[in-house]
Amino acid sequence: MGRSESRRYCTPISPSPLSSNGLNQTQFYYRNDELYCEKVRIAEVAEEFGTPVFVYSASRLKENILGLLSAADAASGRWRVSYALKANSNPEILKVIASFGLGASVVSGGELLIALRSGFPADSITFDGPGKTEQEIRLALDNNIKAIVVESEQELETIADIAAEREKLARVYIRVNPHVDAKTHPYISTGLLENKFGIALEEAEPLIAGCNYPWVKLVGLHSHIGSQITESEPFAEAASSIADFVRLLQSKYGIVISEVDLGGGIGIPYHGVVRDARLPVDTASGNSDVPEFATYFEKASAPFAGLQVELTTEPGRAIIADTCALVSTVLYTKKNSARTFAIVDAAMNDLLRPSLYGSYHQIVPATIDPTRQHTVTSVVGPICETGDFLALDRELLSLRPKDTIAVLCAGAYGYALSSNYNLRPRAAEVIVFGSESEIIRDRETIEDILQ
Repeated sequence: MGRSESRRYCTPISPSPLSSNGLNQTQFYYRNDELYCEKVRIAEVAEEFGTPVFVYSASRLKENILGLLSAADAASGRWRVSYALKANSNPEILKVIASFGLGASVVSGGELLIALRSGFPADSITFDGPGKTEQEIRLALDNNIKAIVVESEQELETIADIAAEREKLARVYIRVNPHVDAKTHPYISTGLLENKFGIALEEAEPLIAGCNYPWVKLVGLHSHIGSQITESEPFAEAASSIADFVRLLQSKYGIVISEVDLGGGIGIPYHGVVRDARLPVDTASGNSDVPEFATYFEKASAPFAGLQVELTTEPGRAIIADTCALVSTVLYTKKNSARTFAIVDAAMNDLLRPSLYGSYHQIVPATIDPTRQHTVTSVVGPICETGDFLALDRELLSLRPKDTIAVLCAGAYGYALSSNYNLRPRAAEVIVFGSESEIIRDRETIEDILQ
């Protein structure tokens, strides 16, 4: 489906005030029946770079970052914003994010290295995750990162041993589990006692009180209750629980906690991202409840009133998800007594979320043909799994072979979760800024995979 361009990189966007023109037209929108990303037609991107391809809006990325920073500055308390690399770790995307002064939350040695190489200062990086290897702990210590997030007593002991062995001070956060229901998909809920993450508050108390290792410095607490949270109350409840715990540690043990990382999890609307009168209505209850950045910071700040605590948030999805569409080509259509299928060249190896979580992504055509009827269609990929689908029984404008479609809000956990299942090469990634588009990751070839 077209050619793969040689690698070209765009210059990272420098921080600057938002322009006053057309903020609604810096993402994806229709003009004269054609779907655009900024000032570039999606059909043109598909023709030039081939499909499947992830297409990012640089302006939307910039708006999301500046929106977060502005809301953080306006909130009470002292806030740091740190990007969660697990959502999307494309090096060129990371360079843009780092250029705005955000910190980085990493969950592997690989993410730590790419964060450093992309321009995040070591003292802005925290290392999360419940299963760090000794090699990863050494890497974190040797690079003098801001903090290692401890998720179990055994991990703390391992960090203490390695720090003593290397005579390197280990700065740590203790990740506490506040047992708050994030009201999200169970696979991305992380703050309940049945989840593998963190340490229950009642167990963390004696661990923190007894943290007297010579090469370990406790610098803060960490908590993260889940991902794609679409209500503000779980954030308020978690913040209140952690703030009460900070006060307890100070009153009972004289332990002063000066830093609290509340993790990420701010959800986004996945429905109704692109609207046109000729498209099927795409709405869902709950979209209007997705907390705005200002609401999130207000709710999360309030419980810490009177405490001298630096607060950190770690958004990933909220920064990158709605900047991107996965663009795909319809290969074939078929119909049986049960379903109408559109078989496309993107698959679960490109975007796993629908198969893994039953997640919803709006799907729209690159070109609107006003003569087409609405048809209930299942959009599926070529992989030999019944679970290989992007949408099931979705009302769409009817699709035909060679049509180009866009699967919206694919920037978070899209390429990051992609694989070579069925020995399929991973998709290319392209960034659009204004009327220009650039490759930021080449499409894999079979030769790349077989090396």
